[in-house]
Amino acid sequence: MQNSSERSRKHRLGLRASGYRQVQVWVPDARRQEFSDECVRQVEQVNASDGKDLLIFSMMDMALTDLFKVKE
Repeated sequence: MQNSSERSRKHRLGLRASGYRQVQVWVPDARRQEFSDECVRQVEQVNASDGKDLLIFSMMDMALTDLFKVKE
């Protein structure tokens, strides 16, 4: 029976042979208070500017329309 590191190695080799590549991604830690504070700050900025930028509304409407277009 193989140990876990050998199984992992074989699994990674199989993925590479299938054309995949391993990457490492660092993301913000959503458990930190600073992350929550920044989310609140950004939401407050969006809410404060809500309705003031007609170009943004137009772009969002076009994007939403494109997103939900029924393909014929």
